[in-house]
Amino acid sequence: MSEPASISAGIAARYATAVFEIAEESKALDSLESSINDLAAALADSEDLRNLISSPLISRDEQGGAITAIADKMGLAPVLRNTLALMAQKRRLFVLPALLTALRARLAEARGEVTAEVISAKALTKTQSEKLAKTLAERVGKKITINATVDDSIIGGLVVKVGSKMIDSSIRSKLNSLQNAMKEVG
Repeated sequence: MSEPASISAGIAARYATAVFEIAEESKALDSLESSINDLAAALADSEDLRNLISSPLISRDEQGGAITAIADKMGLAPVLRNTLALMAQKRRLFVLPALLTALRARLAEARGEVTAEVISAKALTKTQSEKLAKTLAERVGKKITINATVDDSIIGGLVVKVGSKMIDSSIRSKLNSLQNAMKEVG
């Protein structure tokens, strides 16, 4: 992980812990989750919002006013709204995407869920995805949520990451292994 990314992740983790604990104490985890999803969708859809959180040309006061107005308009959970205002005041809105990721991870952990990152050469069908989730749940002992992406460069097979474990059954990795074995022989 690069240094700026690890700094952002560290800042985001601290904010996520605080936001999650406050929401948990006030029994507002469902409201927090819906706010996280809404804010993530807004970030994905709006280049202006992405510029607002990352531009050094926008002053603290302008960032704070804008993000508070956006949070009010979207009806975000009060704990998230207040955190966004504090982050703007401290010039830390740039970590918002990492904060949303960290909060989603905390919510999943509280529900006993684990997210499996799955990379396949072709999009998985609903049946394949459900079967994979069931198989992984039996192995891990927790409910599995599949986050599937398509990468046709793996040629075929799957690359599955659950926590710190990775299973790479892609044809690309098998070809690379075969190529390495042939280099060692010759």
